[in-house]
Amino acid sequence: MGRLILCVMTLVIAGTAPAQHWPRFRGPNGSGVSDSVLPTTWTDKDYRWQVKLPGPGHSSPIVWDDLVVVTSAADGKLSVLGLQVATGKMAFHRNFAAEPVKGHKDNSLASATPAADAKHIYVAWGGPKEVVLLALKHNGTEAWHQNLGPYRAGHGFGNSPIVHDGLVFLACEHEGKDCIVAIDADSGELRWRAPRKSRNTYATPCIYQAPGRSHELIAVSYEDGITAINLKTGKLNWSVDVFDKRHVEGAIASPIVHRDLVFGSAGWLSVRYETIAVRPQLGKAAKIEPAFKVDRGVGLVPTPIAHGDLLFFWDDRGMVSCCDAKAGENYWRERTEGSFYASPVIAGKHLYCPSRDGSMFVLSASKKFEQVARIRLGEDTNATPAIAGGRMFIRTLTQLKCIEGRSLKR
Repeated sequence: MGRLILCVMTLVIAGTAPAQHWPRFRGPNGSGVSDSVLPTTWTDKDYRWQVKLPGPGHSSPIVWDDLVVVTSAADGKLSVLGLQVATGKMAFHRNFAAEPVKGHKDNSLASATPAADAKHIYVAWGGPKEVVLLALKHNGTEAWHQNLGPYRAGHGFGNSPIVHDGLVFLACEHEGKDCIVAIDADSGELRWRAPRKSRNTYATPCIYQAPGRSHELIAVSYEDGITAINLKTGKLNWSVDVFDKRHVEGAIASPIVHRDLVFGSAGWLSVRYETIAVRPQLGKAAKIEPAFKVDRGVGLVPTPIAHGDLLFFWDDRGMVSCCDAKAGENYWRERTEGSFYASPVIAGKHLYCPSRDGSMFVLSASKKFEQVARIRLGEDTNATPAIAGGRMFIRTLTQLKCIEGRSLKR
């Protein structure tokens, strides 16, 4: 009997997929890449589930274990919803009163994407009076909240937090006393504030580790360039002033790390969009210089994505480019229909990116351009999909949908 029980337990464990997370904007470290294999075309009846949200919003969903979290806004309050990934059933629904967002017409209280770790879910929103960083337990009860001071920017607040090694990081870069803050994930206590020169920056930071060095926080702004910040102290480790200073730019697309390169992007209203790749060197005295620059087909809002030897750009007006990820050499540049705020993600061998008018474009993630499908989502969207455990979670303006495929890791 003991051997039988052991065999059954072994079979159960072997047949259970490991827990998969999409814990922040664009998933693990903001890469946007998943090993899941998803459908490349579907109809409305193929969704595993669809849920109507209590209000509109632009934030992207995140996933931790069996919980998918998304925010929405209506009637002067921000709603934070936790749903079961398998069924879409509500696990919790919390409402928080907040001052209305003033600024860009496409901004709202529900613009910032949450983050999560094994203990908490972290949600941020802000306005002229205060920026709130809130931690919820996975059952929706409040753990702590921090008031980080007023936020003054023409387009309003829309900065997404990330969490790493027990610290929550949030960029509050605007026209006031701009900074990046680190908050203790357990207690909610402020650990440090790193001053910034930047204004109106919406790029979500990521984490980088060079050989022989500790992890660093990578932040990007037009004024500061590409910078690395010490996670424990908030002090600047290195900085590279890389963006064109002949005109004002802003950083909206987030930095990404791929192999030994760090990519930062900036631009402004069709004047110039540029993505710069730098290869940080060992040693504080080492001079860091750009490895290459891409300034054609680069987006202002959508974040680039790299996978294997390829680097992809999806710009705001639907131009998609494929480049060599090591040197920036262009392989192809083709147009898709529509305009885009969402950032592309990769699942298996395909690129997925929804347009603002609610069309999911599916392209082959290869050196050869191939548009595989254009799928109508039924509603406008500005949000980036989340992928975890062989499922894609698609947030439209007022709905959350789940389409199911399979995961390569079994």
